[in-house]
Amino acid sequence: MIDLPTNKCVEEVIKLFKGGSSFWINDNKLVGGKFAWGRGYGAFQFLTQTLKELLDTSQGKKEHHRKKSYAEEYELLVKRYGLEWRDEENR
Repeated sequence: MIDLPTNKCVEEVIKLFKGGSSFWINDNKLVGGKFAWGRGYGAFQFLTQTLKELLDTSQGKKEHHRKKSYAEEYELLVKRYGLEWRDEENR
């Protein structure tokens, strides 16, 4: 979770996060070969009051993802909330 600064848009923050974390991972040789993020990302907004509920829910995710992959769950989220799926093909 990121508390988005008011002077930055989502795209700027994601670019900084992905660039900085990729550099750190590669600089510290945390993976074999060169690490790079995929091209896409998802951004979701929630009320501060729901933070505890979100954190409580995330505690069981490791066990949960043994039954359903992250990609399957993400696709379900996109469909459930009528979100727009954007990739390089439809930009």
